[in-house]
Amino acid sequence: MAPIDPHSFTDSAHPLTTHIHLSLFLDFDSKTIDGSATYTLPHRYTGTLFLDTRSLTIHTVTDTPSSNPIPFSLQNNSDPIKGTLLNISLTDQCSFHITFKTHESASALQWLNPSQTAGKELPYVYTQCQSIHARSIFPCQDTPRARIRYSALLNIPQQMSSAMSAARMGRDEPYSGEGNGACPDHKWVTHGRVVEHFSMHQPIPPYLFAFVVGDIVYREVGPRTRVYSEPSPVLDAAETEFVNTEEMIKQAESLFGEYDWERFDLVVLPPSFPYGGMENPRLVFLTPTAIVGDLSGGQIVAHELAHSWTGNLVTNATNNDLWMNEGFTTYAERRIVEVVQGKEQADLSIGLGCAILREDVQNFKDNIGLTKLKTNQEGIHPDDIFSRLPYEKGFQFLWRIERQVGRPAFDKFLKKYITNFKFQSIDTETFIDFLKKNLPGIEKEIDLDVWVHGTGIPPDFMEPVSTIHDKVLAASHNFADGQMPCDEDVFRWNGWEWQIFLKNLPNKLEESQISALDGKFQFSESGNWDVKVSFLKIAAYSGYTSLFGKIQSCLREVGRMKYLRPLYMGLLQSNSGEEGKKLARKVFEEVRDSYHPIPQGVIEALLAKFS
Repeated sequence: MAPIDPHSFTDSAHPLTTHIHLSLFLDFDSKTIDGSATYTLPHRYTGTLFLDTRSLTIHTVTDTPSSNPIPFSLQNNSDPIKGTLLNISLTDQCSFHITFKTHESASALQWLNPSQTAGKELPYVYTQCQSIHARSIFPCQDTPRARIRYSALLNIPQQMSSAMSAARMGRDEPYSGEGNGACPDHKWVTHGRVVEHFSMHQPIPPYLFAFVVGDIVYREVGPRTRVYSEPSPVLDAAETEFVNTEEMIKQAESLFGEYDWERFDLVVLPPSFPYGGMENPRLVFLTPTAIVGDLSGGQIVAHELAHSWTGNLVTNATNNDLWMNEGFTTYAERRIVEVVQGKEQADLSIGLGCAILREDVQNFKDNIGLTKLKTNQEGIHPDDIFSRLPYEKGFQFLWRIERQVGRPAFDKFLKKYITNFKFQSIDTETFIDFLKKNLPGIEKEIDLDVWVHGTGIPPDFMEPVSTIHDKVLAASHNFADGQMPCDEDVFRWNGWEWQIFLKNLPNKLEESQISALDGKFQFSESGNWDVKVSFLKIAAYSGYTSLFGKIQSCLREVGRMKYLRPLYMGLLQSNSGEEGKKLARKVFEEVRDSYHPIPQGVIEALLAKFS
């Protein structure tokens, strides 16, 4: 007996759940969910079974179908990372039933009051289960190794609608007994409620469980794609920004094989969503900051689409192997971008990734072990160390292999890899064994150990071969030496070029340099959030107090961790000293409740570390 994941109580000696049927009553007044879940095991089993929970109240555990009680216990002391162990004692059973209730502070759920929504009339809720937060919605073996199929009933107010990372099966009035004990029948069948039915018939890791409920509508943007959002101008803008989605799907299929998830719908969430995108199968979640207005937001869609193969079909076994998801997906994303938007755009993306990789390696200088591809995250919360490093170093590793064997051979290998491990969760060692077997001699040509287990940036890392990328780098280095970019060099630059320019500047500049840059290019007013935040991060670190008001506005407007973390870190390590720290504490205190629980915890940790 041994744990199979540093972030889960799941034990190697226990059977893994194959299917869960959920009945969920969403109570927007209390911001809680009354739930029941029926679990199916692959065979009859006698012994203890460990499930992960976090801040859940467990009412009953019973046999299916006899409804006889099953002994269970909750661990007395919760683990700060794993949560609370639910220990169930089974006797020759292959199915059991749990009734439970979520806590209003459930880490996977963000409940928005009507005033926090676009329409200002109805509340809203959405999930974010990656990386270890599904356990705060329902008890489960919350590890990517435990792939499950599921079905779900969502009992919601009738004036609202829902979408889920599963196939929609219908919408009906609730009836007595339907909730399977999630709540009393009289509550389940309350007037003014409806039940929406969903089914996910393919096995997914628990972190891909997802739903959204609110005043949501949609537009068709392709034969397999709808864009959902609240009724607002966002819907029109999203329809335009993501118009090329079907073309991306077709190109991805030509590269990686048939798309196995039937639909590829998108939902643009409120600004508090903590990530750029989340690859939930059938229903990708997107930040509204992905809507740039020039179709460049399609890069995020390309990334989440690529996850349909690398991440959702073939999944990392644990967060120690996160590069298996994100490195492969970043590689696949850039291949899609190269076909749809051109090689120059793909090269600029690679160039930006190089700058990000160097930045992240520097950020982990005090914990250099986390710059390995294969990490050891025992005792570490994955949210606390989230970075782009597994994306960019993982990409560089795969790009290095492609350069060694040639693109045709690597494409053949990649398709074989996806087909071979389809609907499986694997670790780094399994991949390396498969690599050696299918590309014989590769270990003699590339130092695999340096790439997988070495720290920092390997010596055979490579920048893109790109004239425009070289010109942007030169302009960035020249500015650091005192030379302002001239108009004729930059008048055609878009968001990619400006991000690379800003990412390659020092974190701290002279006030006169910052003022001159903003005066000439109006970065602090940019409609491209990546550009604006890249610039304001420099202002924060540099202690340029004239832009602290702009920084404060950004921290109030969005909850995306890609923007929150660098801006808070910049203020907390600012040349302005206590003034920056004071502003960081003040803003967080004021807007904390508008952030999703995940960034709440991350920012609290930063404040504790640097204050």
